[in-house]
Amino acid sequence: MAKLRFLVSLTTNDNDYQIEQARAAEASARKANVDLKILYADNDAIGQSTQILKAVQGEPDERPHAIIFEPVGATALPQVARAAVTAGIGWAVLNRDATYISELRQKNKVPVFGLSSDHVEIGRIQGRQCAALLPTGGSVLYIQGPSENSASKDRSLGMQEAKPANIHLVMLKGQWTEESSQRSVRSWLKLSTSQKANIDLIAAQDDSMAIGARKAFQELPSEVERDRWLSLPFLGCDGLPNTGQSWVRSGLLTATIFIPPNTGQAIEMLVDALQSGKIPAEKVVTSAVSVPALEALRPRK
Repeated sequence: MAKLRFLVSLTTNDNDYQIEQARAAEASARKANVDLKILYADNDAIGQSTQILKAVQGEPDERPHAIIFEPVGATALPQVARAAVTAGIGWAVLNRDATYISELRQKNKVPVFGLSSDHVEIGRIQGRQCAALLPTGGSVLYIQGPSENSASKDRSLGMQEAKPANIHLVMLKGQWTEESSQRSVRSWLKLSTSQKANIDLIAAQDDSMAIGARKAFQELPSEVERDRWLSLPFLGCDGLPNTGQSWVRSGLLTATIFIPPNTGQAIEMLVDALQSGKIPAEKVVTSAVSVPALEALRPRK
């Protein structure tokens, strides 16, 4: 069999988890002797669709044997998926429920599957972290990902399920980047409602947005206000060793959630499927853990 060619499409190169996804893909591709091309969609769903479709419609000897992608928009590109599979290209969707996967698996012989973190459970873990840090209740400034993103929705659902009723959420939106969260918090601080809000903790749906929130508070002209905000607990998600976990060790974050990158696992599954002819599982879910462990978190004084 000719050397396998894989395409990995990621949402952005301005997010620590997406950067780690790229590194994991590169490491796995080297190990499996796969030719790998990585594309970044710059958080543009239309751009991502165009990038992938261009690869699908390329010359047969240049097309990828499989495509692994993490969707930007509300859908997981069903039309592009059908075009890819019809062209004999394997298809793996990361961190998103794609309802069309079952249909494509029934009608085609190429490997098609989903591989995802359990985003509802990630939200639950963060809700439990809030409960451990605020045992008597309080208010949390909660920075979510994009409204149309299912991972963001699922993490919000898990948070609502797990947080105690005496913890109130004040919700802001970000785009999975430090800069977007910084802008969102900066704008919120200009509102009169923010002056009246008695916030006890800041929780973001990823580590980069938690750090972006810190940067917005660092801009406050009043030293008293600046110090008050920066003294609060900050929570994130992703928990990668060189970013989130490092920020916990340094005190920039109080806690994070380690979410293992899954591009490497997707490459391994596709290589095995294409070489052996075995059909992979329709959906594989990876596990996340609190960093530090929930029992190690101490209530905020």
